[in-house]
Amino acid sequence: MDCQAEVNCGLHLVIQTSSLPEKNKVEFKLNKETPSFPGRLLQHDLERNYSSRQGDHINLVSSSMPSFPILQRSSEEKILYSDRLTLERQKLTVCPIIDGEEHLRLLNFQHNFITRIQNISNLQRLIFLDLYDNQIEEISGLSTLRSLRVLLLGKNRIKKISNLENLKSLDVLDLHGNQITKIENVNHLCDLRVLNLARNLLSHVDNLNGLDSLTELNLRHNQITFVRDVDNLPCLQRLFLSFNNISTFESVCCLADATSLSDITFDGNPIAQESWYKHTILQNMMQLRQLDTKRITEEERRMASVVAKKEEEKKRESHKQSLLKEKKRLTINNVARKWDLQQHRITNIATNQDRKDSDSQDHCQNDGSTISAFPEETGSLDSGLTSALQGLSVTDTHLVEVDGDTLSLYGSGALECLDRNWSVQTAGMVTTVSFTFIEFDEIVQVLPKLKIKFPNSLHLKFKETNLVMLQQFNALAQLRRVDQLTVDPQGNPVVNFTLWKYYVLFRLSHFNMQKINGTEVTQNDMIMAERLFGILAHVASSELPQYHLISILGDARKKQFRYLLETKGKKPGIVNEENNDSKRLVGESTNRATLNYTTRDFYNEKLEEIKEKKKFCKMYIEDLVKEATEINMKNEALQKLWPQMFIELVRDAVMEIRNKNSYMKLCLQQITDQK
Repeated sequence: MDCQAEVNCGLHLVIQTSSLPEKNKVEFKLNKETPSFPGRLLQHDLERNYSSRQGDHINLVSSSMPSFPILQRSSEEKILYSDRLTLERQKLTVCPIIDGEEHLRLLNFQHNFITRIQNISNLQRLIFLDLYDNQIEEISGLSTLRSLRVLLLGKNRIKKISNLENLKSLDVLDLHGNQITKIENVNHLCDLRVLNLARNLLSHVDNLNGLDSLTELNLRHNQITFVRDVDNLPCLQRLFLSFNNISTFESVCCLADATSLSDITFDGNPIAQESWYKHTILQNMMQLRQLDTKRITEEERRMASVVAKKEEEKKRESHKQSLLKEKKRLTINNVARKWDLQQHRITNIATNQDRKDSDSQDHCQNDGSTISAFPEETGSLDSGLTSALQGLSVTDTHLVEVDGDTLSLYGSGALECLDRNWSVQTAGMVTTVSFTFIEFDEIVQVLPKLKIKFPNSLHLKFKETNLVMLQQFNALAQLRRVDQLTVDPQGNPVVNFTLWKYYVLFRLSHFNMQKINGTEVTQNDMIMAERLFGILAHVASSELPQYHLISILGDARKKQFRYLLETKGKKPGIVNEENNDSKRLVGESTNRATLNYTTRDFYNEKLEEIKEKKKFCKMYIEDLVKEATEINMKNEALQKLWPQMFIELVRDAVMEIRNKNSYMKLCLQQITDQK
């Protein structure tokens, strides 16, 4: 119904007013082949026969107002077509004054040049008004036509739906081919059955509440991207959405709840080009009987159901993966934020310690420990950072991910995963372990577990782990094997040292490393590392006392080291070639083993232990001194009081035994009382 043919072709309207009996029913049949109405009106300045079959005349004469012609019909014409009048294709620019025609029920102004609806307010019995193909810009002049049932305003210049408040009996409203951008002011038309808004400028569909009788809605050839409120139309059966901009089913999902809808069209929309289009529509709109003017078969419904289930499974899996990906991203962001806050706090505390504890700090540096304090030890965090830390979810501040042969750990809490019971297959597949946003000192504590849980791990990656000194690489010597080492410059200041790679190659030479930061290790690199740091290791091992050196070595190395000392004075021929090789290897390992690393936590534990012992000893000595002082004070007091106390004791004894009989009775009485 988006052109004249759509208005006239096949439209069968049966209109009956409540005041008319059944025999007075007015029936209009409109079709394209025969004229809609039998009469034709003459032009303004001519008088012609209304129809060759009709002998009656319709005359237009000038009125007192020169801009409005007056319509006059012969008495025969009025009798023959008393309830209808057609003024089609008469080049009218205004509506003529129609007097004496108050009984008209059908009025046709098709194909003229009328710009405004006027001069018809007296036609209060009018049921059918056709103003198709004119130049009307505003709906007006209809407030008195309370009986109007059909209003055809297609192909005009109307920009807004308005002034329909009194047309509560309207049954058909045709506004196709205008410039309307919004559906509005129609909620009171509770009897409206057909609404045609094709070929307008609508971008969305909504505000349809109240159209409880609407059965057909034509929205073809607009710019619609989404549809709402259609599920609130209880009687809607046909909906035409062809040639719009609908691209997803979500934009029209309300249609799934339109239970009365049986016929719908989407052809000409982007959505109709999608492979999932048909089965998605059929799956979500089981009530449909026709789609894009084609009847839906049961086989199509069955296939749509099968395909829709598969698509739903794919969508669910995709959604799950998206959620996991998003959760991973958010978790890593939380871990990074917590790491940044922690680094900011440690920096502030370390600055304070530089001022207060410089001597203690120097002592720690000599022992090879990092000097970074934790918030639990000293210092305070500003309120903004504290609130930000409290806002983080504990469960979202670490992440453990196994992707192929790589185990990725984000946040210090992720280190707890090494306590899990990993399957043999999963643990055996892991060859790369990546640490991100974790203090290196915390990583050192779990390296023994890493060696046991993931025996095939060959590649270690460190990013944002606070690797700040060469000594920290000493801790990696306790692993079983390391072929590759990757230290990201981000968050690891140690890579700014020119010789850090050579130190790693020297200290971990027993691993025969293949790559460092993606670069192949050459024989020249190994020679340079030995030249740079070999003397350092020799000096370190030779300056250590024997008992200290043995305490550093592991059990296996202790035995080998003792064997080395015992065979020191023997001739070279006594020891075979295999023992010589073993001796050389043990010697190198021993030299390097003296280059160890003590973590901050370990040092702090020892420091706390010493403090506790000192505190206990101090308290014990203080208690002993206090007790001895009290005893001495009591002794001095006794020495002062004893002479007088002795005299009183002798006096009391003499007075008691002065009367022997009384004393004996008293003693006997005391003995009796005690029994």
